[in-house]
Amino acid sequence: MKKISIELAKRVKDLPPYLFAAIDKMKQNALGKGVDLIDLSIGDPDLPTPKHIVNRMKKAIESPMHHRYPSYEGMLSFRQAVTDWYKMRFNVSLNPENEVLSLIGSKEGIGHVPLAFINPGDVVLVPSPGYPVYPVAALFAGGKSHIMPLIKENNFLPDLKAIPSGILKKAKLMFINYPNNPTSAVAGRNFYKEIISFAAEHNIIVCHDAAYSEIYYDNQKPLSFLQISGAKEVGIEFHSLSKTYNMTGWRIGFAVGNAKVLAGLGKIKTNLDSGVFQAVQEAGIEALKTKETVLKKIRDTYQERRDILYKGLKEMGLEVEKPKATFYLWVKVPQGFNSTTFVANLLNKACLLATPGNGFGTPGEGYVRFALTVSTTKTKEAVNRISKIL
Repeated sequence: MKKISIELAKRVKDLPPYLFAAIDKMKQNALGKGVDLIDLSIGDPDLPTPKHIVNRMKKAIESPMHHRYPSYEGMLSFRQAVTDWYKMRFNVSLNPENEVLSLIGSKEGIGHVPLAFINPGDVVLVPSPGYPVYPVAALFAGGKSHIMPLIKENNFLPDLKAIPSGILKKAKLMFINYPNNPTSAVAGRNFYKEIISFAAEHNIIVCHDAAYSEIYYDNQKPLSFLQISGAKEVGIEFHSLSKTYNMTGWRIGFAVGNAKVLAGLGKIKTNLDSGVFQAVQEAGIEALKTKETVLKKIRDTYQERRDILYKGLKEMGLEVEKPKATFYLWVKVPQGFNSTTFVANLLNKACLLATPGNGFGTPGEGYVRFALTVSTTKTKEAVNRISKIL
């Protein structure tokens, strides 16, 4: 029988290689050779999910009511828990009925939101270096990405004044992300005020990715975009339970803010997925009630690792800012290397895996990202290995 000709759609052909899939392949190749690898590449917490969350899941999974299709927008009890958490953490008031939407992890919501608002030829404003899903989501919706470079001279904040007027006429949506992955930069009240004013003037939907807001240091709590007056009129905020509660594999997050934007995203979701498993939502409710002592212990662990790696890299003469939030260090590569060759050098000579900055976009060239997701002992060993090859 004759075989059919299988050809990928243009949108898939146009995709760049997914950064973390490529990193995983490098990791598997190294492990296959029996290498004692230290993996500082992907931001996947090595700490376990707190026991009280796991116990809630164990109990919830036995309930037959959770074995059926979940509600598309999420259980009202979960959305109420999100509302209560936002009020407690940020003093932001939300209506659980129409200003909270459950997600199968924030990545899913970020990937789907342009489908609700972007027509072919429309522009999505994308920070770079940044999470690779932002430009891919724009591509899948038929839109075009306009890169907003994040550079050290501007504290890794986008320069809104540098965006050409012709682009602004076509721009319909903007992604921002603070605390920032990969640079670990944080944003202040004045920046958010500028974003809100800019969005209102140019009729642009703001999508703020706040997945790292709870991984902060020295008690310097990051702001929510929604804390600033007018934010709810122009956009939404994405959040995830993944990093805060070590629940990356559980796949649960949420979006909050502008009801019309959430309704648009919700329409996409009702046609493409069937919501979050309700037992996981029960666990999410428990997570959002986690005591501060538990969360502080998690942050203290990352802070200890941050201080070890930061001090070690600085003593080697590498250029690196001490992160105020996230579990990443954004490091300038040494002279004589670019992002890719430095990562290759670390892997080949130090058996250590990092993420090349150019994988997050062209403005990331010249940097690498280290994740604080291995034990304190391994973090110290990583410092020793890097120092030997430098």
